[in-house]
Amino acid sequence: MRIALASDHAGYELKAHLAVALAAAGHEVVDLGTDGPASVDYPRYAARAARLVADGEAERGVLVCGSGNGVAIVANKVAGVRAVNAHDVAEAAMARRHNDANVVTLSGARLAPDEADVIVATFLAAGFDGGRHARRVEQIAAIETETTATETPA
Repeated sequence: MRIALASDHAGYELKAHLAVALAAAGHEVVDLGTDGPASVDYPRYAARAARLVADGEAERGVLVCGSGNGVAIVANKVAGVRAVNAHDVAEAAMARRHNDANVVTLSGARLAPDEADVIVATFLAAGFDGGRHARRVEQIAAIETETTATETPA
Protein backbone atom coordinates (compact mmCIF):
# COMPACT_ATOMS: atom_id res chain seq x y z
CA MET A 1 0.00 0.00 0.00
CA ARG A 2 1.25 3.51 -0.77
CA ILE A 3 1.11 5.64 2.40
CA ALA A 4 1.40 9.44 2.60
CA LEU A 5 3.18 10.24 5.87
CA ALA A 6 3.67 13.67 7.41
CA SER A 7 4.13 15.41 10.74
CA ASP A 8 5.04 18.64 12.42
CA HIS A 9 7.91 19.00 14.87
CA ALA A 10 5.89 17.57 17.79
CA GLY A 11 5.16 14.44 15.79
CA TYR A 12 8.53 14.13 14.09
CA GLU A 13 9.97 11.34 16.27
CA LEU A 14 6.86 9.18 15.99
CA LYS A 15 6.65 9.84 12.23
CA ALA A 16 10.29 8.79 11.79
CA HIS A 17 9.57 5.59 13.69
CA LEU A 18 6.44 4.91 11.63
CA ALA A 19 8.30 5.47 8.35
CA VAL A 20 10.68 2.64 9.22
CA ALA A 21 7.92 0.37 10.56
CA LEU A 22 5.67 0.91 7.53
CA ALA A 23 8.50 0.25 5.08
CA ALA A 24 9.47 -2.89 7.01
CA ALA A 25 5.86 -4.06 6.68
CA GLY A 26 6.15 -3.75 2.91
CA HIS A 27 4.39 -0.44 2.36
CA GLU A 28 5.63 2.27 0.04
CA VAL A 29 6.07 5.35 2.24
CA VAL A 30 5.90 8.87 0.83
CA ASP A 31 7.43 10.98 3.59
CA LEU A 32 6.29 14.57 3.17
CA GLY A 33 8.15 15.95 6.17
CA THR A 34 8.94 17.58 8.39
CA ASP A 35 12.52 16.39 8.48
CA GLY A 36 13.50 17.30 12.03
CA PRO A 37 12.40 18.60 15.42
CA ALA A 38 12.64 22.32 14.55
CA SER A 39 9.32 24.15 14.95
CA VAL A 40 7.18 24.20 11.80
CA ASP A 41 3.57 24.95 10.92
CA TYR A 42 1.64 21.68 10.65
CA PRO A 43 -0.98 22.80 8.07
CA ARG A 44 1.42 22.73 5.13
CA TYR A 45 2.62 19.19 5.88
CA ALA A 46 -0.81 17.76 6.65
CA ALA A 47 -2.31 19.35 3.53
CA ARG A 48 0.38 17.85 1.28
CA ALA A 49 -0.33 14.36 2.56
CA ALA A 50 -4.10 14.80 2.47
CA ARG A 51 -3.96 15.97 -1.15
CA LEU A 52 -2.00 12.88 -2.17
CA VAL A 53 -4.73 10.71 -0.66
CA ALA A 54 -7.54 12.76 -2.20
CA ASP A 55 -5.87 12.67 -5.61
CA GLY A 56 -5.41 8.89 -5.43
CA GLU A 57 -1.62 9.13 -5.39
CA ALA A 58 -1.60 7.43 -1.98
CA GLU A 59 -4.08 4.88 -0.71
CA ARG A 60 -3.93 6.05 2.91
CA GLY A 61 -2.44 8.83 4.97
CA VAL A 62 -0.81 8.84 8.40
CA LEU A 63 -0.33 12.23 10.06
CA VAL A 64 1.24 13.07 13.41
CA CYS A 65 1.33 16.23 15.50
CA GLY A 66 1.41 16.83 19.24
CA SER A 67 -2.25 15.98 19.78
CA GLY A 68 -3.31 14.60 16.39
CA ASN A 69 -6.09 17.20 16.37
CA GLY A 70 -4.51 19.94 14.26
CA VAL A 71 -3.48 17.64 11.42
CA ALA A 72 -6.93 15.99 11.50
CA ILE A 73 -8.63 19.37 11.10
CA VAL A 74 -6.38 20.26 8.17
CA ALA A 75 -6.80 16.89 6.45
CA ASN A 76 -10.57 17.07 6.75
CA LYS A 77 -10.57 20.38 4.84
CA VAL A 78 -9.41 18.51 1.72
CA ALA A 79 -12.37 17.16 -0.29
CA GLY A 80 -12.33 13.38 -0.41
CA VAL A 81 -10.41 12.97 2.82
CA ARG A 82 -11.99 11.44 5.87
CA ALA A 83 -9.46 11.72 8.68
CA VAL A 84 -9.82 10.36 12.19
CA ASN A 85 -7.68 11.08 15.23
CA ALA A 86 -7.37 7.54 16.58
CA HIS A 87 -6.38 7.07 20.20
CA ASP A 88 -6.63 3.28 20.14
CA VAL A 89 -7.19 0.32 17.83
CA ALA A 90 -10.97 0.32 18.33
CA GLU A 91 -11.27 3.88 17.02
CA ALA A 92 -8.98 3.08 14.09
CA ALA A 93 -10.95 -0.01 13.10
CA MET A 94 -14.35 1.65 13.49
CA ALA A 95 -13.29 4.66 11.43
CA ARG A 96 -12.30 2.38 8.55
CA ARG A 97 -15.28 0.03 8.86
CA HIS A 98 -18.04 2.62 9.27
CA ASN A 99 -16.65 5.88 7.89
CA ASP A 100 -14.27 4.64 5.18
CA ALA A 101 -11.63 6.89 6.77
CA ASN A 102 -8.59 7.19 4.54
CA VAL A 103 -6.31 9.17 6.87
CA VAL A 104 -5.41 8.38 10.46
CA THR A 105 -3.93 11.04 12.72
CA LEU A 106 -1.96 10.38 15.86
CA SER A 107 -0.71 12.16 18.95
CA GLY A 108 3.07 12.30 19.03
CA ALA A 109 2.88 13.50 22.62
CA ARG A 110 0.60 10.77 23.97
CA LEU A 111 1.29 7.59 22.01
CA ALA A 112 4.30 5.35 22.43
CA PRO A 113 5.74 3.94 19.21
CA ASP A 114 4.44 0.42 19.93
CA GLU A 115 0.92 1.79 20.53
CA ALA A 116 1.06 3.78 17.29
CA ASP A 117 2.29 0.72 15.37
CA VAL A 118 -0.78 -1.29 16.38
CA ILE A 119 -3.19 1.58 15.69
CA VAL A 120 -1.74 2.17 12.21
CA ALA A 121 -1.59 -1.55 11.37
CA THR A 122 -5.24 -1.92 12.41
CA PHE A 123 -6.24 1.13 10.38
CA LEU A 124 -4.47 -0.15 7.27
CA ALA A 125 -5.82 -3.69 7.58
CA ALA A 126 -9.46 -2.85 8.26
CA GLY A 127 -11.90 -2.70 5.38
CA PHE A 128 -14.98 -0.61 4.77
CA ASP A 129 -18.22 -2.40 5.67
CA GLY A 130 -20.27 -0.61 3.02
CA GLY A 131 -24.02 -1.18 3.25
CA ARG A 132 -25.80 1.49 5.27
CA HIS A 133 -22.42 3.09 5.97
CA ALA A 134 -21.86 3.73 2.26
CA ARG A 135 -24.97 5.90 2.17
CA ARG A 136 -23.57 8.00 5.01
CA VAL A 137 -20.17 8.37 3.36
CA GLU A 138 -21.99 9.51 0.20
CA GLN A 139 -23.79 12.13 2.30
CA ILE A 140 -20.43 13.35 3.63
CA ALA A 141 -19.15 13.64 0.05
CA ALA A 142 -22.26 15.62 -0.90
CA ILE A 143 -21.57 18.08 1.91
CA GLU A 144 -17.99 18.48 0.64
CA THR A 145 -19.25 19.48 -2.78
CA GLU A 146 -21.71 21.93 -1.21
CA THR A 147 -24.76 20.00 -2.29
CA THR A 148 -27.50 18.98 0.06
CA ALA A 149 -27.25 15.41 1.25
CA THR A 150 -30.63 13.73 1.06
CA GLU A 151 -31.87 12.35 4.30
CA THR A 152 -32.72 8.70 4.07
CA PRO A 153 -34.68 6.98 6.81
CA ALA A 154 -32.65 4.50 8.85
